[in-house]
Amino acid sequence: MQSQDVAPRPAPASADPAVDVEQAEAALVEHYPRLVRLAYLVLPPSLGRNRRVVTAHALTQRALPRGRTATPVIPGQATGRDGDPGYALVRLRVLRTALEAGTPLSFRALPKRAQLPPLLPLVRGLRLFPHSGGADELALDQSLSTLSGPARAGYVLRGLEGLTDAEVRRVLDAAGVQDSAAALREADTVPAQYALLGSPEFDPCALQARPTDLMRRRQHTKAALAAAAALAVCGALILLPGDGWGPDGAAAPPYAQNPAAQAALDPAQLTRAAPTAWERSARTDFSVWPARGELTKDSGLLRRALAVWARPGERVQVSATPGTPSGGPSGPPQLLYAGTVDSARVVILYDGLRIVRYAEPKDGTQGAALDFARVDGADRTGASALVLGRADGNVRYLTAPWVKKAAVRDLMKPSAAATGLALTGGVAAPLASSALATGACTQWNVLQLTDGTGSHLLTDLGELLPASLTAGGPEGTSSASGASALRTWSPLACSLAEMRSAGVRSVNAWAYARQSLPDGSGAARWVCTRAETWRGDGTRVLAQFLQPGGTYAAVAAKAEDVPACGPRDPQVLAGVLWKSEGGHWYLLAAGGEDTASIAATGGLHATARGNVLIAAAKQGARAELKGTLTNGGSVAGLG
Repeated sequence: MQSQDVAPRPAPASADPAVDVEQAEAALVEHYPRLVRLAYLVLPPSLGRNRRVVTAHALTQRALPRGRTATPVIPGQATGRDGDPGYALVRLRVLRTALEAGTPLSFRALPKRAQLPPLLPLVRGLRLFPHSGGADELALDQSLSTLSGPARAGYVLRGLEGLTDAEVRRVLDAAGVQDSAAALREADTVPAQYALLGSPEFDPCALQARPTDLMRRRQHTKAALAAAAALAVCGALILLPGDGWGPDGAAAPPYAQNPAAQAALDPAQLTRAAPTAWERSARTDFSVWPARGELTKDSGLLRRALAVWARPGERVQVSATPGTPSGGPSGPPQLLYAGTVDSARVVILYDGLRIVRYAEPKDGTQGAALDFARVDGADRTGASALVLGRADGNVRYLTAPWVKKAAVRDLMKPSAAATGLALTGGVAAPLASSALATGACTQWNVLQLTDGTGSHLLTDLGELLPASLTAGGPEGTSSASGASALRTWSPLACSLAEMRSAGVRSVNAWAYARQSLPDGSGAARWVCTRAETWRGDGTRVLAQFLQPGGTYAAVAAKAEDVPACGPRDPQVLAGVLWKSEGGHWYLLAAGGEDTASIAATGGLHATARGNVLIAAAKQGARAELKGTLTNGGSVAGLG
């Protein structure tokens, strides 16, 4: 359970503790992903993403002290790290070595270990880098690259660790920074987009793998084999009598080729659905999309797209939704689109499992991009649109052949009418993407598509495929385009930003409870939203609390990879600390209609019959919730 308007607990005030290596190891193992992310963000981007990833892991793994070490008391963080001197020590050591790694080598001094490429971990033949994020993450990464190492460290300690400026200066001083105040002033030049630091873009523990330059490796391998062969020949000529050479034996012919792989790279072998295949097919997914666009016969463009898909070069920007394999095609894929979109030539391909988007500038191939999205099991709604391109904060969609009309509506204005979008050859006019917008969330644009079965809402979450929006509870869900569903979604719209870049397939909202407030100011609503992904795991559930007359719902609890609020387990229980207009604090909790009673334990003790609970509380109180169901089962508090 999360609380609102609760001040963080103060750091312990004690003498500098001594940390055993066992205590430091326990902290490092428990918080390893966070420490590696910290190192990755502080390391200079000039190293390149592959070396930053490997170096971040190496520095974190070398952060253990050799024995019992005294460390200054560094302010504690969120629950689980508060007052832990072991975490403070390893964080400080990781920060210090990451700053050292960014110091240029000099002939006047011996290099420090952190300045040299790490010996371990060692990865040969592969480039490792985090998953690509959206435009906001890319812009932040570029802005951080302009900062000095200490300023970048100050920004990260503020955003990732949540330290105050005074606490950040103490950490930087302990790490050996000469002028920590100047570092913070420099960090102020980058906008405070601290939430983005938790993005997959900056997670060096969730990685993608690509081969290194295959042509260069092949040349080096050939040179090495040629040198070895020359040595072998020389030895054989010296040692063998008479003729010297024997038969070839079982050796295979050189340069053997795979016919299936060759066919997958031939534009003439691309499959294309008939323009009317979707009208008579029992399937309504991407397999029945016809090939559209004015460049479907440009064999040169199609050949480049297939070749880059099979072996993307180092300069190709590659992204993939979580859980999506990014290997080459196993056979000739299906062509869905080839045409000019804004200032790029775009090719969309489909292989039965993935949608692949290749884009290159109109004036060359420098800066080409390759995007992958998993689409197996797509239904009529899931296969109704995909992203063709993004430019100037706008997104342009290619729609399914069964889509008759397209429109855009602001999800935060449920009573406003949708605004029509022109459809030309299945390509919709551009609309502003709220998922990539910066600043305060004041609107959330969604795409409304109408086909023979009704209207459906789709939202951009910064990926190749938009996510469908639905509403409803255990009795069933339906499209969020209805008036009641739009009212449910209106205060929840901005929470969709938490689901960006996660491979989300659909998001459902369920208003599961109403609760009269103890000060007589009306009734609050409890809503849970559940985001399902294309890969099955990685689901995200939010329980949100909306006060009467409120514009935005507050996230009361969140969890990942749980069945709550879904078809397998249509139960949810959450609570929040709430302050009345009279200044009194209360614990409010609510479960679904099948909740017979709720009990709170821990920081306070309270019970209530029915599916809602109200208990007087103190500011900062924490409690654990447990509910009993009408069938005798139980439900735990979310989060």
